[in-house]
Amino acid sequence: MEKVYQLFKGDKIVWILFAVLCFISLIEVYSASSTLTYRSHNSTGPILRHAMFLLMGTVVVIIIHNFHYRHASVLGFVTLFIAVILLILTPIIGVRVNDASRWIEFFGIQFQPSEFAKLSMVILTAFILSKSQRSEEQLKISFWIILVLTGGFAVLIIGENLSTALLLCIVVYVLMIFGRVPWRQMGRLLLVVAMAGGLFFFLLFLIPKIDKVPRWETWHNRVYLHEPGVMEAGFEITKANYQPAHAKMAIANGSVTGVFPGNSTQRDYLPQAYSDFIYAIIIEEMGWFGALLIPFLYLVLMYRGLRIAKKCTKIFPMLLVMGSAMMIGLQAFVNMLVAVGAGPVTGQPMPLISRGGTSTIITCIYFGIILSVSRFAVSEENNSNEVTPEEEALQVEEHDVSKEYGV
Repeated sequence: MEKVYQLFKGDKIVWILFAVLCFISLIEVYSASSTLTYRSHNSTGPILRHAMFLLMGTVVVIIIHNFHYRHASVLGFVTLFIAVILLILTPIIGVRVNDASRWIEFFGIQFQPSEFAKLSMVILTAFILSKSQRSEEQLKISFWIILVLTGGFAVLIIGENLSTALLLCIVVYVLMIFGRVPWRQMGRLLLVVAMAGGLFFFLLFLIPKIDKVPRWETWHNRVYLHEPGVMEAGFEITKANYQPAHAKMAIANGSVTGVFPGNSTQRDYLPQAYSDFIYAIIIEEMGWFGALLIPFLYLVLMYRGLRIAKKCTKIFPMLLVMGSAMMIGLQAFVNMLVAVGAGPVTGQPMPLISRGGTSTIITCIYFGIILSVSRFAVSEENNSNEVTPEEEALQVEEHDVSKEYGV
């Protein structure tokens, strides 16, 4: 028993959150995969596949959290190389689903290259900033390096997945603020982005369709197209509003108590019930309890990430854990906003809960990084786990930020 316990080191609350999210995922994906089981004529195939990815992800978490966080930089450069190659190949040989080419398939296995891009930029942003703390000049140079890398990824991603590009840019921007990039540069960047965003929405309003930009009409419809509500007169379910309409029906069916897992009716109508709109199915089956429990779990994860970051005495692990927790949490809330009709459909899965191969494994890598930082970079006053001399020796960094951040 003690050997099993030794496998799960690091922040215990993060481990509990990971286990609870996996448990909810197994129940809800099994319930929401009725369309998949109907197509495959196999009631256990879809859930066994998902369970296999969760098991693989758990192994990934255990392995990564046993490696010192400073080795994450190697992972960052490797995923950078993978992301660039796959993103270039995706428009050429990618698999097109729902009018978007976001996946690439090798030997029957589909990958979403943008997930590798997000992971690499979280790690590399933290790494680059950690090596640039000696002077303001170094931080200015690092700012441009990070800007070029992030901008390059955004250009490769934005055509087929605008929400992912925006999510990546937001997380990197926040990390640069905490990484002490000069406010003048951050302010100028924000101004340029705001002006570019304003111009984009203005053009989107003026020009409803551009044939050479396949996703332009989709963006226009999602932002500006107003339709009557599901309960209003004149409402008609069309191809464009099919998923949001049935998601709202699922939420309405859930009411206060829910219909309990396995009794959802809208899962048979929502094509992405097990992925993009799984939060709607959770509300239908678990009622208000599920509606409040899911955001609470992700909020606690983000809070624990901030607590762990606050206790770090080095900037690399601090930014690493903040970036990982933010990427998981923000993506989860984007998914939830879409499911309840508070935002345009984006195609963002709910981390660790939605069915998916690449997303599940990459999310588990984030969890592994958070746990590695909590294990090796944090020294708590009442920590009962002893730190070996080897682990203590590995905590030497080039720059100590304890004085600057008041930790």
